[in-house]
Amino acid sequence: VQLQASGGGLVQAGGSLRLSCAASGDSFSRYTVGWFRQAPGKERTFVAAVRYNHNTVYADSVKGRFTVSRDNAKSTVYLQMSSLKPEDTAVYYCAADSRIILSSLRTGREYDYWGQGTLVTVSS
Repeated sequence: VQLQASGGGLVQAGGSLRLSCAASGDSFSRYTVGWFRQAPGKERTFVAAVRYNHNTVYADSVKGRFTVSRDNAKSTVYLQMSSLKPEDTAVYYCAADSRIILSSLRTGREYDYWGQGTLVTVSS
């Protein structure tokens, strides 16, 4: 499966953005899709994931502010980001895997497929 992330941009603190991760390939509905981010000079960290059954998992730092969802008919996963903070500034990546287990959702190396990143900049 190939992934294409989009929707990044510059937004003021408190604002909102919606990222999209469009997938190509078969059986998208079977894949778990995760969002990760990497801030300048920092390691990549988990943000959120949506499983094949639409169950979701969030990092504590974004819980209540971000919402991950999927539209299998469009082979697309969305990350709705609200109440953005300057510390949310990062390159955001989406990743997918069809066999990842629940306990590994937050671990980037467990995902087989990755999209290119999209930059989100939150100004104070």
